[in-house]
Amino acid sequence: MWLLSGSSLRARTCAGFTLVEVLVALFVVALGIAGAAALQTLAVRSGRDAAHLSDGTRLARSLAERMRANPHALALPDADNPYLQLDYDAAGGAPAAAALCYADMACDAEELARFDLFEVSEALAANFPGGRIRVCRGAGPLDAAGSPAWPCDAGAGAPLVVKLGWRAQGDTATGAPKLMLPLAGAAP
Repeated sequence: MWLLSGSSLRARTCAGFTLVEVLVALFVVALGIAGAAALQTLAVRSGRDAAHLSDGTRLARSLAERMRANPHALALPDADNPYLQLDYDAAGGAPAAAALCYADMACDAEELARFDLFEVSEALAANFPGGRIRVCRGAGPLDAAGSPAWPCDAGAGAPLVVKLGWRAQGDTATGAPKLMLPLAGAAP
């Protein structure tokens, strides 16, 4: 018969962890690591989306400033206004080339507008996957999701707007515009 004292029995029961306790601890640690990895992935995706939105806003503002700097083209009737003809989808290929029109060159208002549209379309194709940009008259309402739509109402008194969209990661198509910039101060 073996007799164990109370202290040796206590030492034997506190000597380690059971396999179930180790597995539960590993499961909790694995859940924490998986959650941290998912959060990091979400943060990277959100950062990329924010960068695209910031770049898109800069591109739309750049086009708006170019339009304001060319008041003669903006004053043309809508059917003749080169800016209002812009509906470029980068998925359709490279933008149509335009004659160079820099500050030291003699260009008329329409040549300058075509060159502006070429440079903006080229920047869109280079920096936005599946990008699309459109300039039109439209103050149409937002869709059910609160996003602008590509069609414009083209009313005579409607403001000029720049609509810009791109394909986000995981999207198969460009979808609705990601931003819509009304042009304040543009000639009606």
